[in-house]
Amino acid sequence: MNKILYSLLIFIPISVAAHFLDWGSATIFITAGLGIVPLAAIMGNATEEITVVVGPNLGGLLNATFGNATELIIALVALNGGLIEVVKATITGSIISNLLLVMGFSMLLGGLRFKEQDFQPTAARMNASVMNLAVISLLVPTAVQYTSSGIEESLLQTLSIAVAIVLILVYVLTLLFSMKTHAYLYDVSVADLESDEEGEGEETHEKPNIWLWIGVLLVVTLFVALESELLVDSLEEATSALGLTALFTGVILLPIIGNAAEHATAVTVAMKNKMDLSVSVAVGSSLQIALFVAPVLVIAGLFLGQPMDLNFNPFELVAVMIAVLVANSVSSDGKSNWLEGGLLLATYTILGFAFFFHPVVEGLVG
Repeated sequence: MNKILYSLLIFIPISVAAHFLDWGSATIFITAGLGIVPLAAIMGNATEEITVVVGPNLGGLLNATFGNATELIIALVALNGGLIEVVKATITGSIISNLLLVMGFSMLLGGLRFKEQDFQPTAARMNASVMNLAVISLLVPTAVQYTSSGIEESLLQTLSIAVAIVLILVYVLTLLFSMKTHAYLYDVSVADLESDEEGEGEETHEKPNIWLWIGVLLVVTLFVALESELLVDSLEEATSALGLTALFTGVILLPIIGNAAEHATAVTVAMKNKMDLSVSVAVGSSLQIALFVAPVLVIAGLFLGQPMDLNFNPFELVAVMIAVLVANSVSSDGKSNWLEGGLLLATYTILGFAFFFHPVVEGLVG
């Protein structure tokens, strides 16, 4: 799987050439998107290598922080470019794709190889409760806007900042819960990851060069920022040329690009009957988006001169609520099979069609 991902590195120079040689916005958009995929995989590998040196506690924090670094960089570049509604669409799209697409493929392909797979139900229920809080937090500013006549934008912005601060505090509490006070609930996932690495015949890590991997992480981050700049700059013209709306691009395409490496990891470990780790990757990524990435973008908007609030497109919130409802109902018993994976994918497909045919919202592209 890594060989396939790394082969996509060829699209990085192609996207740069497409930009300078003016090969067209659609070509730049597609090649830049494909170039980001292997960079996200390398970023994940670098974080894992650093974790070996710094230990599980600090390593867990690094994994949590860099778990969605690619999506955060893409969103920051788009936010700086004034594409605020596209950024919001990317937030909701990332949550939806992780809960339905990633977990769906994992349960489907894992279930085709193993009749029934088990994972930690207590952790799943806890994550479901936190996810419900996150959805409520995203829903409240939109509800206030739609139930108030003539609410000032500054008030909505202030409310969003207050909600963002609460979400970040909750994110810190979830890290404390999962890595310190109740770490035993998540030990199975860690054991799965370790045994998975051993099962692939990899040599044990004696002592990774931490400075080398920190350097790799910094260089890859710069390349992700470069490719994100090309991706975002070409987005408006490319989506028009490809016959896509910015809403569909933000909710469906950009999250798939940013999450591709994580998607591959979750599906691969599920097919090795390590559903604990697979579910942890899918649900954990959604929680990071809702509790960390979204609030950070709201606060970052103040410093970038692009004020962003948490007033989302109502249909996006409906889609997120559907995703959370279906994912929670499927994962609550701690067991999965291929049919449940198929149901998650069917839900994602229906929502995908809905976003594809959803009329263009005025001002979506800034």
